[in-house]
Amino acid sequence: MTKYFLNYLDELEAEAVFVLREVYAQFQNPVILFSGGKDSIVLAHLAKKAFYPAKVPFPLMHIDTGHNFPETIQFRDDLISKLGALLIVGSVQEAIDTNRVIEEQGKNATRNELQITTLLDAIENNQVDCAIGGGRRDEEKARAKERFFSHRDDFGQWTPKNQRPELWNIFNGKMRQGEHFRAFPISNWTEMDVWNYIARENIEIPSLYFAHDRQVVWRNGSWIPVSEYLIMQDHEEIHTKKVRFRTLGDITITGGIESKADTLEKIVEEVSAMRETERGNRADDKRSESSMEDRKKQGYF
Repeated sequence: MTKYFLNYLDELEAEAVFVLREVYAQFQNPVILFSGGKDSIVLAHLAKKAFYPAKVPFPLMHIDTGHNFPETIQFRDDLISKLGALLIVGSVQEAIDTNRVIEEQGKNATRNELQITTLLDAIENNQVDCAIGGGRRDEEKARAKERFFSHRDDFGQWTPKNQRPELWNIFNGKMRQGEHFRAFPISNWTEMDVWNYIARENIEIPSLYFAHDRQVVWRNGSWIPVSEYLIMQDHEEIHTKKVRFRTLGDITITGGIESKADTLEKIVEEVSAMRETERGNRADDKRSESSMEDRKKQGYF
């Protein structure tokens, strides 16, 4: 009798592909939420595998805060071109200009929370019934509560107690008019799994993930990159450090770590020795113990 074994990366890949195909089967107008970060890049790669030789059947939706790393936007545009996919962009700057949202002020101001209104507007305007995200349960305690199919009410809000059971990987995508779902195919992956998969599949990623020289300032326990959007304080000094970023968000809130990891192999080795979550250098998550859950309940990713 022949035995068939999958290694753990193959199992995770098969699970994610199954979820993506379930989304395609149950929803009429899904999109992939694409940030240009490693998780959404892996998600796009998995979608390409799931539906090969056909093209990825989902548009990619990017909520553009206007404070992105330039490298991220360039990578996004290059990937869209290679995939031949449709790109939908929701603009936070446009929401500010039309008074849909009010921009924060001050040295710790961020547009992170402003993405909520822009995202919900983009979902409504494009009649999206399922937004596929790259969230993982190991990232943050609020995300640990997520299901593969995450129900959102007609206000776009997430309520933990209203989530559906997913026994035996049976997903319930039924919803009322005005409601929608978020789907998280790589929920069970860890940061280490993502990096091992990127290395195995030789997936192209932005240069920001590799160690490089950059001008930075020390703030809130991490190295924040200098940019036109950063409001400097009198006591702060600009340093040139060899840093890399474990996660990509707005350039104003994404902290780098000092690192010599300039190859995928070195990144895998570095991550394996780390004890702090990758979101430990995100200033938006340091505002309160429940900052992520509070944002999710309002409609955040």
